[in-house]
Amino acid sequence: MTKEKAQARREHLQQMRAAQKRKERRAAFLMWGAGGLVIVLLIGVVGFYLVKRAQETSLDGVASVKYEAGQHVWNTVSYKETPPVGGEHNNYWQLCRVYDKPIHSEHAVHSLEHGAIWITYRPDLPKAQIDQLKDVAGSTGQQDYMLVSPFPNLPSPIVVSSWGHQLKLTDPGDPKLGAFIKKYQNGPDTPEPGATCGGPQAVETTADEAPLPPEPQQQTQAPHDSASPSASPSASQ
Repeated sequence: MTKEKAQARREHLQQMRAAQKRKERRAAFLMWGAGGLVIVLLIGVVGFYLVKRAQETSLDGVASVKYEAGQHVWNTVSYKETPPVGGEHNNYWQLCRVYDKPIHSEHAVHSLEHGAIWITYRPDLPKAQIDQLKDVAGSTGQQDYMLVSPFPNLPSPIVVSSWGHQLKLTDPGDPKLGAFIKKYQNGPDTPEPGATCGGPQAVETTADEAPLPPEPQQQTQAPHDSASPSASPSASQ
C-alpha cells in the first residue's frame, strides 16, 4: 500500500512538473510572440514613415533646363521661365537676402549662377505664409545663398528656383521646399559654386529703387568682379 502511495505521489509530481513546463512554454511563446509582433509593428511604422517622408520630399516635380553660363549683358532680358532659372544676366548679381519688393531678374539670375536659391512668391500671398518662407530661408544654414522676393504673375503661389531647376509649390510648409534647397543650393549644376552672393559688387536695390545699370562708356568688356553699380560699372561672373 505504501509503494502504491509513493508511486501515485511520483506520478502526481510528474504531472505537476509537466503542467508547469507547459505553462512555461506557453508563457515563453506568448512573450516571444508579443515581442515579435511589437518588432513587426515597429518595422511597419518606420517603413510607413520612411515611404511617406520620401513621397513628401520627392523632387519628381522639379522642372530642369540647360543654360550656358557666363552670358553677361547690360540690357533687359526676355526670359522663357517665370521666374527665370538661367541664361543671359546682368553683370552684377543681387545681394542674397530677403526683399519685400520685386528685384530685377537679370541680377537674380546672376546670383543663381553663383549657387543661390531664389524663393519667389505672389505679392498677394498671406503675410503668415510669407513669414514662413522667410523662416525657411533663415534656417538653411547657408543664408548667404538665399534670395527671397515677391514676383508678379507667378504660375503658382510659390516658386523656388536654382540655376537650371525650378519647383512650383502652394504651401510654404511643404517639405519639398527644404528638400529642393538642400539638393540644389550650390549644387552640382551650379556654374560657379562658391562664388560670392554678397560683397560690395552686389546690387542691394529693388527694381523700383533703381534701373538696371547702364553699360560702361569707357570699356566694352568690364573687369572681372571689380566694382559695384554705385562705383564705375563693371562686369562680373
